[in-house]
Amino acid sequence: MQISVFYDRENKEKTVKVDGNASVKDLLNKMNVNPVTVIVSRDNNIITEDEKVNDKDKIRLFSVISGG
Repeated sequence: MQISVFYDRENKEKTVKVDGNASVKDLLNKMNVNPVTVIVSRDNNIITEDEKVNDKDKIRLFSVISGG
């Protein structure tokens, strides 16, 4: 499957190939992104790392910023 991913930290979109039945967690692992550092959305809805991705999905990764 090919997933279109926009990562705000890099400010660019790329296509990532994952196996069928892959989850958001699998996608993030393939991209070397720690799941606790991003919020993931699909079709303007926040999704969890356990949800499955579908071929041709458009995923957006938003960096979580914290500090004091």
